[in-house]
Amino acid sequence: MLSQLFDGANLFVLPFWALMIVLPKWEITRKVISSPLPFITLAGLYIYLLIVAVNPESAAALANPKLADIAHFFADEGAAAVGWVHFLVMDLFVGRYIYLEGQDKGIVTIHSLILGLFFGPIGLLSHLITSAILNRLNNSTPTAEPS
Repeated sequence: MLSQLFDGANLFVLPFWALMIVLPKWEITRKVISSPLPFITLAGLYIYLLIVAVNPESAAALANPKLADIAHFFADEGAAAVGWVHFLVMDLFVGRYIYLEGQDKGIVTIHSLILGLFFGPIGLLSHLITSAILNRLNNSTPTAEPS
């Protein structure tokens, strides 16, 4: 069952990423991505896996984490599944931020979303850099004065 939940979580997030990347201007995309339901669903799965699939004794090592303890913790399939769902939730949340801010400010986000899908923090960094560059270009563009 753990394997099916893991696979299901991976498949669950893909339509949201596809909407943001492929159909960013579609009104339905904004409605779907603005909804908290995908995050509630994934957070529910996260809590379920945390309760059912994680050994409480090995989880106690996270209170004062050391690299070796973390490596040992994630060697367990249940802990790895919980960790992966954590990544899925947070990466999708970052993707949502990138998408919504891009839509609100008219910023091109496809490159940042693709990076966010595969490398969450790099996608966020890409978006922040893109936003800063476009903001600087927009502020430095001279406006024509009326004659």
